[in-house]
Amino acid sequence: MTEPQAEFFGLDAKFPLFCGGFGVGKTETLANCATRDALQSSDSLIALYEPTYDLVRLILAPRMEEKLSALGIRYKYNKQENIIYTSSSQCGDFVMRTLENPARIIGYESYRAHVDEIDTLKKVQATLAWRKVIARNRQKPKGIPNPFNRVSAYTTPEGFSFAYDTWAKDPKPGYVMVQAPTASNPFLPDDYIDTLRASYPPQLIQAYLEGRFVNLTSGAVYPEFSRTLNHCDTEIRPDDVLHVGQDFNVGKMASIVYVMREGWPHAVAELVKLRDTPDVAEKLKSRFPGHQIVIYPDASGKNTSSKSASVSDLTILQNAGFKIRAKDSNPRIKDRVNAVNALILNDAGERRLKVNTRNCPTFTESLEQQAYDDHGEPDKKSEQDHTNDAGGYPLALLFPVARPTVTQSAHVPHMHR
Repeated sequence: MTEPQAEFFGLDAKFPLFCGGFGVGKTETLANCATRDALQSSDSLIALYEPTYDLVRLILAPRMEEKLSALGIRYKYNKQENIIYTSSSQCGDFVMRTLENPARIIGYESYRAHVDEIDTLKKVQATLAWRKVIARNRQKPKGIPNPFNRVSAYTTPEGFSFAYDTWAKDPKPGYVMVQAPTASNPFLPDDYIDTLRASYPPQLIQAYLEGRFVNLTSGAVYPEFSRTLNHCDTEIRPDDVLHVGQDFNVGKMASIVYVMREGWPHAVAELVKLRDTPDVAEKLKSRFPGHQIVIYPDASGKNTSSKSASVSDLTILQNAGFKIRAKDSNPRIKDRVNAVNALILNDAGERRLKVNTRNCPTFTESLEQQAYDDHGEPDKKSEQDHTNDAGGYPLALLFPVARPTVTQSAHVPHMHR
């Protein structure tokens, strides 16, 4: 184990938190601690929680299977019940659940519980889920003379949210935190930290590399945007493919047009305050004839259009000859904002998003002025959200600031040679 992992593993607190940057081995630490807890009694049930089912299926379950196999413990993973049953006289079982619907955390009692990435939930939901987990954690397994129920949490800090309020601001007795920076893990690839610095805006580096609680929601949404430093004189060439971010609002339709230069996005035109989707299609075709146009829309455009109750906005655009690139749902607002901010200015000092401020005056002004509201969300009352949303959809899809993954176990040095 790394030094912070070992420190956390040795805690005797009732409610410990392992708070760290990317790549510190949070899931590995969870698996180690959960396995240790299960080895106290074959009668024990260890509860493991992830924010979503996909994380249970893709990350948590495979890691626990890997851990049990390495210890030579036979098991059976029931995917329908999301329970790992072990066939050992010394090891208990593992029940895996999600946090997205706290009301479904019912019907079992656990001896120990381990909660992953709780800070990715909204504060109210995280609070409710935490209370539910604690309520379930009351099993007294056979064979343990003095059973000690404990709930452990593991997360990357997401601003001043649930983890900050619970473990940093005014912790109650039993709430103890270990903070681990990414650099504490010597088994990461050599270029891992440099890659993060090149991908993330400065305000996220302290949280996602150092595991610190920092303000991610107050003030300007795009604080590093500069109409001077992010300006470009780029114009559309005859052979350019046009990448168009599209936001749908009746009477306030917004389109931001990008071209790529050396692999990076340059905003070169905007269409604002258009009437409806057919109006958008007509204006794009008439203004940019002969160009291949790829549209990155608000995913809600799959719903019926305001113009025609039987035809969706995306169908209208497809019928007009445009290529559509869209996922089933929009990215989280935070992820879209982070993607734009990372292109505006990353921690390496690079400005990769450029805007022709003469051709995109509304987009420029919105990037400069949009602020967060009282709920920590980008403000919509000023109506500066339309062009910013439109401009963000293609950037979030083409240049996502995704949480990096390290497929190798952080505790096995030879796997990184």
